[in-house]
Amino acid sequence: MKSILVPTEPNDAMWSTLSTALTAAKTFGSRLEGFAVRVSVPTVVAMDVAPSASLAFFEEENAEAARQSRDLFEKFMTDQAVPAAPAGGPRLPQTAPSWAWLDDAPEGDNFVGHYGRIFDLIVMGRPSTDPQGPHMSTFEAGLFESGRPILLAPPKPSPTVGRHVLIAWNCSTEQARATAFAMPFLGRADQVTILTVEGAVVPGPSAEQLAANLALHGIKTSLVTTKGGDNRTAGPTILDHAQRLGCDLIVKGAYTQSRLRQMIFGGTTRHILTYAEVPVLTAH
Repeated sequence: MKSILVPTEPNDAMWSTLSTALTAAKTFGSRLEGFAVRVSVPTVVAMDVAPSASLAFFEEENAEAARQSRDLFEKFMTDQAVPAAPAGGPRLPQTAPSWAWLDDAPEGDNFVGHYGRIFDLIVMGRPSTDPQGPHMSTFEAGLFESGRPILLAPPKPSPTVGRHVLIAWNCSTEQARATAFAMPFLGRADQVTILTVEGAVVPGPSAEQLAANLALHGIKTSLVTTKGGDNRTAGPTILDHAQRLGCDLIVKGAYTQSRLRQMIFGGTTRHILTYAEVPVLTAH
């Protein structure tokens, strides 16, 4: 994971997001690249405001938020003594973190999904209801459009990421992808636990079969199976086990059920997105 993208916004969650990204970058010797998340200019302007004045005000607000985002990103890197990446990129693989900033990123959440396709990892804050973000729309653009793994940072940064990894195995395609993306973390982990919540699985390989495959890569695992539960109670069960076991990374595929169903009835992904207090590596 040599390249890490960090969509940046001026909100209270950003310090934890940057801290989580830097912790991962120190593990892999990665280049961190930030850019300002800019909301799209509305296509419809309120009739009681002059369109030109409204558009000018919106663009100025967007520009100011972008300036604040860059200042926040660069100040964090300076305070943490992370050097700027050399112009043109390194000639040899780097072994220590560095940073770069992308100017003039286009407006709209779709850019996260489009640009993120060339990165090994995208780090975002856990989505919240705060109007300043992190926004669910930004997360879902990265999740569904980039084809890359997302590392969600909790509201308070964890001092470590990936020492004890919990794989929330439900046998699904989404979980298989998340687990595959997590291999760089799994290969470095001190401990890996595979958790299965009975009643919240789909047809597919068992946790024992997953453990056997990981063993071929030299990754030792322990298996935990908890009885009972369904897709509405699996989320709290996963987070409870992660806390009790002292895990500092959860690997969880996103939206085995549809987003609409989870919005209406609740679900594992929705619960973890709302309440996780440790970093979560996810993919769809």
